[in-house]
Amino acid sequence: MAKSKVYFTDFRTVAFGDGLTAKLQKLCKKAGIADLDMDGKFVAIKLHFGELGNISYLRPNYARAVADLVKEFGGKPFLTDCNTMYPGSRKNALEHLECAWQNGFTPLTVGCPILIGDGLKGTDDIEVPVEGGEFVKKAKIGRAVMDADVFISLTHFKGHEMTGFGGAIKNIGMGCGSRAGKTDQHSGGKPHIIAEECRGCKRCQRECANGGLVFDVGKKKMTVNKDNCVGCGRCLGACNFDAIAFDNENANEVLNCKMAEYTKAVVDGRPNFHISLVVDVSPNCDCHCENDAPILPNIGMFASFDPLALDQACVDACLAADPLPHSQLAEHLAAPDFHDHHDHFTNSSPESEWKSCLEHAEKIRLGSREYELIRS
Repeated sequence: MAKSKVYFTDFRTVAFGDGLTAKLQKLCKKAGIADLDMDGKFVAIKLHFGELGNISYLRPNYARAVADLVKEFGGKPFLTDCNTMYPGSRKNALEHLECAWQNGFTPLTVGCPILIGDGLKGTDDIEVPVEGGEFVKKAKIGRAVMDADVFISLTHFKGHEMTGFGGAIKNIGMGCGSRAGKTDQHSGGKPHIIAEECRGCKRCQRECANGGLVFDVGKKKMTVNKDNCVGCGRCLGACNFDAIAFDNENANEVLNCKMAEYTKAVVDGRPNFHISLVVDVSPNCDCHCENDAPILPNIGMFASFDPLALDQACVDACLAADPLPHSQLAEHLAAPDFHDHHDHFTNSSPESEWKSCLEHAEKIRLGSREYELIRS
Protein backbone atom coordinates (compact mmCIF):
# COMPACT_ATOMS: atom_id res chain seq x y z
CA MET A 1 0.00 0.00 0.00
CA ALA A 2 1.07 3.58 -0.65
CA LYS A 3 1.92 5.85 2.26
CA SER A 4 -1.11 7.39 3.93
CA LYS A 5 -1.21 11.02 4.95
CA VAL A 6 -1.50 11.78 8.66
CA TYR A 7 -1.91 15.40 9.74
CA PHE A 8 -0.63 16.66 13.07
CA THR A 9 -0.80 19.75 15.25
CA ASP A 10 0.42 20.24 18.81
CA PHE A 11 -1.47 21.64 21.80
CA ARG A 12 0.32 24.98 21.83
CA THR A 13 -1.81 28.11 21.50
CA VAL A 14 -1.05 31.82 21.27
CA ALA A 15 -2.44 34.30 23.79
CA PHE A 16 -5.65 35.86 22.44
CA GLY A 17 -5.40 33.58 19.38
CA ASP A 18 -7.29 30.43 18.40
CA GLY A 19 -8.18 27.94 21.11
CA LEU A 20 -7.69 24.19 20.91
CA THR A 21 -11.13 23.49 19.44
CA ALA A 22 -10.51 25.96 16.61
CA LYS A 23 -7.12 24.34 16.11
CA LEU A 24 -8.77 20.94 15.86
CA GLN A 25 -11.19 22.20 13.24
CA LYS A 26 -8.35 23.67 11.18
CA LEU A 27 -6.49 20.36 11.39
CA CYS A 28 -9.53 18.43 10.17
CA LYS A 29 -10.02 20.81 7.27
CA LYS A 30 -6.37 20.56 6.26
CA ALA A 31 -6.63 16.77 6.45
CA GLY A 32 -9.52 16.87 3.97
CA ILE A 33 -12.67 16.33 6.00
CA ALA A 34 -14.50 18.64 3.57
CA ASP A 35 -13.95 16.02 0.84
CA LEU A 36 -16.53 13.80 2.54
CA ASP A 37 -19.97 14.08 0.97
CA MET A 38 -21.96 14.93 4.09
CA ASP A 39 -24.68 17.12 2.60
CA GLY A 40 -27.99 15.87 3.99
CA LYS A 41 -26.31 12.68 5.28
CA PHE A 42 -26.43 11.07 8.71
CA VAL A 43 -22.93 11.27 10.22
CA ALA A 44 -21.96 9.06 13.16
CA ILE A 45 -19.23 10.50 15.40
CA LYS A 46 -17.89 7.60 17.47
CA LEU A 47 -16.24 8.46 20.78
CA HIS A 48 -16.01 7.26 24.38
CA PHE A 49 -18.14 9.17 26.91
CA GLY A 50 -15.97 8.03 29.82
CA GLU A 51 -16.93 5.91 32.80
CA LEU A 52 -18.29 7.77 35.81
CA GLY A 53 -15.38 8.63 38.11
CA ASN A 54 -12.92 8.78 35.22
CA ILE A 55 -11.91 12.29 34.14
CA SER A 56 -9.28 11.60 31.47
CA TYR A 57 -11.77 11.09 28.61
CA LEU A 58 -11.96 13.74 25.88
CA ARG A 59 -13.79 16.90 26.88
CA PRO A 60 -17.16 17.51 25.21
CA ASN A 61 -15.70 20.67 23.64
CA TYR A 62 -13.78 18.54 21.15
CA ALA A 63 -16.91 16.62 20.19
CA ARG A 64 -18.73 19.92 19.69
CA ALA A 65 -15.95 21.13 17.38
CA VAL A 66 -16.31 18.05 15.17
CA ALA A 67 -20.12 18.15 15.20
CA ASP A 68 -20.06 21.82 14.18
CA LEU A 69 -17.75 20.98 11.28
CA VAL A 70 -20.14 18.28 10.10
CA LYS A 71 -23.03 20.75 10.19
CA GLU A 72 -20.92 23.33 8.35
CA PHE A 73 -20.67 20.86 5.47
CA GLY A 74 -24.38 20.04 5.50
CA GLY A 75 -24.26 16.81 7.51
CA LYS A 76 -26.58 15.62 10.27
CA PRO A 77 -24.22 14.56 13.09
CA PHE A 78 -24.88 12.42 16.13
CA LEU A 79 -22.50 11.18 18.83
CA THR A 80 -22.54 7.47 19.46
CA ASP A 81 -21.03 4.59 21.39
CA CYS A 82 -22.24 1.06 22.13
CA ASN A 83 -23.07 -0.50 25.48
CA THR A 84 -20.47 -2.33 27.56
CA MET A 85 -20.42 -5.98 28.58
CA TYR A 86 -19.11 -5.34 32.11
CA PRO A 87 -20.45 -3.61 35.23
CA GLY A 88 -20.42 0.14 35.31
CA SER A 89 -22.54 3.04 34.20
CA ARG A 90 -22.74 2.25 30.47
CA LYS A 91 -24.16 -1.28 30.25
CA ASN A 92 -27.59 -0.21 28.91
CA ALA A 93 -28.75 2.83 26.97
CA LEU A 94 -30.50 4.54 29.88
CA GLU A 95 -27.50 4.38 32.19
CA HIS A 96 -25.15 5.06 29.28
CA LEU A 97 -26.96 8.29 28.39
CA GLU A 98 -27.09 9.33 32.04
CA CYS A 99 -23.33 8.74 32.27
CA ALA A 100 -22.73 10.79 29.12
CA TRP A 101 -24.83 13.65 30.48
CA GLN A 102 -23.05 13.62 33.84
CA ASN A 103 -19.74 13.73 32.00
CA GLY A 104 -20.86 16.79 30.08
CA PHE A 105 -22.13 15.28 26.81
CA THR A 106 -25.63 16.64 26.21
CA PRO A 107 -27.32 17.80 22.99
CA LEU A 108 -26.92 21.35 24.29
CA THR A 109 -23.18 21.10 24.97
CA VAL A 110 -22.21 19.11 21.87
CA GLY A 111 -24.71 20.61 19.45
CA CYS A 112 -26.20 17.35 18.19
CA PRO A 113 -28.16 14.27 19.37
CA ILE A 114 -26.57 11.39 21.26
CA LEU A 115 -27.58 7.85 20.27
CA ILE A 116 -26.46 4.59 21.86
CA GLY A 117 -25.52 2.50 18.87
CA ASP A 118 -26.82 -0.91 19.94
CA GLY A 119 -30.07 0.15 21.57
CA LEU A 120 -31.61 -0.11 25.00
CA LYS A 121 -30.15 -3.46 26.10
CA GLY A 122 -27.23 -3.74 23.70
CA THR A 123 -29.10 -6.19 21.48
CA ASP A 124 -29.91 -3.92 18.53
CA ASP A 125 -27.11 -4.97 16.22
CA ILE A 126 -26.53 -6.07 12.66
CA GLU A 127 -24.18 -8.73 11.31
CA VAL A 128 -21.68 -7.19 8.90
CA PRO A 129 -19.46 -9.39 6.68
CA VAL A 130 -15.71 -8.90 7.17
CA GLU A 131 -13.90 -9.01 3.84
CA GLY A 132 -10.72 -11.01 4.31
CA GLY A 133 -11.58 -11.81 7.92
CA GLU A 134 -9.58 -14.67 9.44
CA PHE A 135 -11.07 -14.63 12.94
CA VAL A 136 -14.44 -12.98 12.29
CA LYS A 137 -16.65 -13.72 9.31
CA LYS A 138 -19.54 -11.53 10.44
CA ALA A 139 -19.09 -8.72 12.95
CA LYS A 140 -21.96 -7.79 15.26
CA ILE A 141 -22.10 -3.98 15.04
CA GLY A 142 -24.55 -1.56 16.67
CA ARG A 143 -27.32 -0.86 14.18
CA ALA A 144 -27.27 2.94 14.52
CA VAL A 145 -23.55 2.93 13.70
CA MET A 146 -24.16 1.02 10.48
CA ASP A 147 -27.26 3.06 9.57
CA ALA A 148 -25.11 6.20 9.31
CA ASP A 149 -24.07 7.32 5.84
CA VAL A 150 -20.71 8.70 7.00
CA PHE A 151 -18.52 7.50 9.87
CA ILE A 152 -16.09 9.64 11.89
CA SER A 153 -14.05 8.40 14.85
CA LEU A 154 -12.88 10.78 17.57
CA THR A 155 -10.43 8.94 19.80
CA HIS A 156 -8.73 9.61 23.11
CA PHE A 157 -5.36 7.90 22.57
CA LYS A 158 -4.21 6.38 25.87
CA GLY A 159 -2.73 3.25 27.40
CA HIS A 160 -4.62 0.00 27.90
CA GLU A 161 -4.11 -2.87 30.29
CA MET A 162 -4.64 -5.59 27.64
CA THR A 163 -4.08 -4.07 24.20
CA GLY A 164 -1.17 -1.80 25.16
CA PHE A 165 -2.93 1.30 23.94
CA GLY A 166 -6.43 2.37 23.02
CA GLY A 167 -6.35 4.12 19.67
CA ALA A 168 -8.60 4.52 16.64
CA ILE A 169 -8.83 0.79 15.90
CA LYS A 170 -9.90 -0.03 19.44
CA ASN A 171 -12.33 2.90 19.56
CA ILE A 172 -13.94 1.66 16.35
CA GLY A 173 -13.59 -2.12 16.50
CA MET A 174 -14.36 -2.75 20.15
CA GLY A 175 -16.43 0.39 20.65
CA CYS A 176 -18.83 -0.22 17.75
CA GLY A 177 -19.40 -3.86 18.64
CA SER A 178 -22.72 -4.58 20.31
CA ARG A 179 -22.65 -6.39 23.64
CA ALA A 180 -22.66 -9.67 21.67
CA GLY A 181 -19.92 -8.29 19.45
CA LYS A 182 -17.76 -7.37 22.43
CA THR A 183 -18.25 -10.86 23.86
CA ASP A 184 -17.26 -12.32 20.49
CA GLN A 185 -14.03 -10.31 20.44
CA HIS A 186 -13.11 -11.24 24.01
CA SER A 187 -13.71 -14.98 23.61
CA GLY A 188 -10.14 -15.89 22.64
CA GLY A 189 -9.19 -17.24 26.07
CA LYS A 190 -10.29 -17.81 29.65
CA PRO A 191 -8.35 -16.82 32.79
CA HIS A 192 -7.19 -18.95 35.69
CA ILE A 193 -6.21 -17.95 39.21
CA ILE A 194 -2.66 -18.46 40.47
CA ALA A 195 -3.67 -19.46 43.99
CA GLU A 196 -0.35 -18.69 45.71
CA GLU A 197 -0.50 -15.11 44.40
CA CYS A 198 -4.18 -14.45 45.15
CA ARG A 199 -4.73 -12.23 48.22
CA GLY A 200 -8.50 -12.73 48.35
CA CYS A 201 -9.15 -9.00 47.96
CA LYS A 202 -12.09 -9.60 45.56
CA ARG A 203 -11.23 -6.56 43.47
CA CYS A 204 -11.32 -8.67 40.31
CA GLN A 205 -14.81 -9.97 41.18
CA ARG A 206 -16.20 -6.44 41.24
CA GLU A 207 -15.17 -6.07 37.59
CA CYS A 208 -16.92 -9.25 36.40
CA ALA A 209 -20.33 -8.80 34.78
CA ASN A 210 -21.03 -12.44 34.04
CA GLY A 211 -20.59 -14.45 37.25
CA GLY A 212 -17.26 -15.72 35.96
CA LEU A 213 -15.48 -15.30 39.30
CA VAL A 214 -16.44 -17.17 42.47
CA PHE A 215 -14.82 -16.61 45.85
CA ASP A 216 -13.89 -19.73 47.82
CA VAL A 217 -14.70 -18.66 51.38
CA GLY A 218 -12.89 -21.61 52.95
CA LYS A 219 -9.61 -21.09 51.09
CA LYS A 220 -10.08 -17.31 50.87
CA LYS A 221 -9.10 -17.47 47.21
CA MET A 222 -10.84 -16.50 43.99
CA THR A 223 -11.79 -19.17 41.45
CA VAL A 224 -13.03 -19.03 37.82
CA ASN A 225 -16.39 -20.37 36.66
CA LYS A 226 -15.44 -21.05 33.05
CA ASP A 227 -19.04 -21.75 32.04
CA ASN A 228 -19.94 -18.14 32.84
CA CYS A 229 -16.64 -16.45 31.94
CA VAL A 230 -16.61 -14.70 28.54
CA GLY A 231 -12.87 -13.98 28.51
CA CYS A 232 -13.20 -10.19 28.59
CA GLY A 233 -10.00 -9.72 30.60
CA ARG A 234 -11.37 -7.08 32.97
CA CYS A 235 -10.24 -9.21 35.92
CA LEU A 236 -6.70 -9.26 34.55
CA GLY A 237 -6.52 -5.49 34.58
CA ALA A 238 -8.09 -5.32 38.05
CA CYS A 239 -5.59 -7.60 39.80
CA ASN A 240 -2.65 -5.81 41.41
CA PHE A 241 -0.87 -9.02 42.41
CA ASP A 242 -0.38 -10.87 39.08
CA ALA A 243 -2.66 -13.60 40.36
CA ILE A 244 -4.63 -13.95 37.10
CA ALA A 245 -3.35 -15.39 33.83
CA PHE A 246 -5.01 -16.51 30.60
CA ASP A 247 -5.12 -20.18 29.60
CA ASN A 248 -4.72 -19.16 25.98
CA GLU A 249 -1.30 -17.52 25.83
CA ASN A 250 -2.16 -15.64 22.64
CA ALA A 251 -5.51 -14.35 23.90
CA ASN A 252 -4.38 -10.73 23.59
CA GLU A 253 -3.16 -11.29 20.05
CA VAL A 254 -6.47 -12.88 19.04
CA LEU A 255 -8.35 -9.98 20.64
CA ASN A 256 -6.21 -7.51 18.68
CA CYS A 257 -6.85 -9.30 15.40
CA LYS A 258 -10.59 -9.41 16.02
CA MET A 259 -10.63 -5.68 16.83
CA ALA A 260 -8.93 -4.96 13.51
CA GLU A 261 -11.48 -7.09 11.66
CA TYR A 262 -14.39 -5.43 13.46
CA THR A 263 -12.95 -2.05 12.49
CA LYS A 264 -12.81 -3.14 8.85
CA ALA A 265 -16.47 -4.14 9.04
CA VAL A 266 -17.41 -0.67 10.32
CA VAL A 267 -15.51 1.44 7.79
CA ASP A 268 -15.62 -0.66 4.62
CA GLY A 269 -17.73 0.71 1.79
CA ARG A 270 -18.62 4.14 3.14
CA PRO A 271 -16.93 7.52 3.68
CA ASN A 272 -14.92 7.64 6.90
CA PHE A 273 -12.49 9.97 8.67
CA HIS A 274 -10.50 9.60 11.87
CA ILE A 275 -9.16 11.90 14.60
CA SER A 276 -6.98 10.99 17.60
CA LEU A 277 -5.93 13.24 20.46
CA VAL A 278 -2.85 12.16 22.40
CA VAL A 279 -3.70 13.93 25.64
CA ASP A 280 -4.03 12.80 29.28
CA VAL A 281 -2.40 9.50 28.33
CA SER A 282 -3.70 7.43 31.23
CA PRO A 283 -2.22 3.93 31.62
CA ASN A 284 -5.63 2.25 31.44
CA CYS A 285 -8.82 2.48 29.40
CA ASP A 286 -11.43 5.22 29.89
CA CYS A 287 -13.78 2.36 30.82
CA HIS A 288 -12.22 2.39 34.28
CA CYS A 289 -14.12 4.26 36.98
CA GLU A 290 -10.85 6.00 37.86
CA ASN A 291 -7.82 7.21 35.97
CA ASP A 292 -4.21 7.12 37.06
CA ALA A 293 -1.70 9.89 36.37
CA PRO A 294 -0.69 10.24 32.70
CA ILE A 295 2.31 8.12 31.71
CA LEU A 296 3.34 10.44 28.83
CA PRO A 297 3.10 14.17 28.08
CA ASN A 298 0.36 15.70 25.95
CA ILE A 299 1.64 15.36 22.40
CA GLY A 300 -0.98 16.66 19.99
CA MET A 301 -3.88 16.05 17.62
CA PHE A 302 -3.73 13.71 14.62
CA ALA A 303 -6.16 13.25 11.70
CA SER A 304 -6.29 10.92 8.70
CA PHE A 305 -8.55 8.99 6.37
CA ASP A 306 -6.57 5.87 7.36
CA PRO A 307 -7.22 4.59 10.93
CA LEU A 308 -4.22 2.24 10.80
CA ALA A 309 -1.77 4.94 9.73
CA LEU A 310 -3.29 7.17 12.40
CA ASP A 311 -2.63 4.59 15.14
CA GLN A 312 0.91 4.01 13.88
CA ALA A 313 1.67 7.73 13.89
CA CYS A 314 0.33 8.10 17.44
CA VAL A 315 2.35 5.07 18.59
CA ASP A 316 5.53 6.45 17.08
CA ALA A 317 4.98 9.83 18.71
CA CYS A 318 4.38 8.22 22.09
CA LEU A 319 7.40 5.92 21.89
CA ALA A 320 9.58 8.95 21.11
CA ALA A 321 8.32 10.85 24.17
CA ASP A 322 9.83 10.79 27.66
CA PRO A 323 7.88 9.08 30.47
CA LEU A 324 6.31 11.40 33.01
CA PRO A 325 7.61 11.19 36.58
CA HIS A 326 5.37 9.86 39.36
CA SER A 327 3.42 7.74 36.87
CA GLN A 328 2.84 3.99 36.63
CA LEU A 329 5.34 3.85 33.77
CA ALA A 330 8.02 5.74 35.69
CA GLU A 331 7.53 3.61 38.80
CA HIS A 332 7.91 0.41 36.79
CA LEU A 333 11.10 1.65 35.14
CA ALA A 334 12.52 2.65 38.53
CA ALA A 335 11.89 -0.75 40.13
CA PRO A 336 15.23 -2.52 40.65
CA ASP A 337 14.08 -5.87 39.22
CA PHE A 338 12.01 -4.51 36.32
CA HIS A 339 12.80 -5.74 32.80
CA ASP A 340 12.90 -2.78 30.41
CA HIS A 341 11.15 -3.71 27.14
CA HIS A 342 12.14 -0.36 25.57
CA ASP A 343 8.48 0.15 24.80
CA HIS A 344 6.40 2.59 26.87
CA PHE A 345 3.15 0.65 26.49
CA THR A 346 4.65 -2.73 27.39
CA ASN A 347 6.63 -1.18 30.23
CA SER A 348 3.46 0.40 31.61
CA SER A 349 1.38 -2.80 31.32
CA PRO A 350 3.75 -5.78 30.89
CA GLU A 351 0.84 -8.20 30.41
CA SER A 352 -0.40 -6.23 27.39
CA GLU A 353 0.42 -6.70 23.69
CA TRP A 354 -0.25 -4.24 20.85
CA LYS A 355 1.89 -4.98 17.80
CA SER A 356 -0.30 -7.82 16.52
CA CYS A 357 -3.21 -5.41 16.09
CA LEU A 358 -1.36 -3.16 13.66
CA GLU A 359 0.26 -6.08 11.87
CA HIS A 360 -3.07 -7.82 11.31
CA ALA A 361 -4.82 -4.59 10.31
CA GLU A 362 -2.24 -4.14 7.56
CA LYS A 363 -2.57 -7.80 6.53
CA ILE A 364 -6.33 -7.50 5.99
CA ARG A 365 -5.81 -4.20 4.14
CA LEU A 366 -7.53 -1.96 6.66
CA GLY A 367 -4.92 0.65 5.84
CA SER A 368 -1.18 1.23 5.71
CA ARG A 369 1.40 1.45 8.48
CA GLU A 370 3.53 3.58 6.18
CA TYR A 371 2.57 7.23 6.49
CA GLU A 372 3.63 10.76 5.71
CA LEU A 373 3.32 13.05 8.73
CA ILE A 374 2.21 16.53 7.72
CA ARG A 375 2.58 19.14 10.44
CA SER A 376 0.00 21.87 10.65
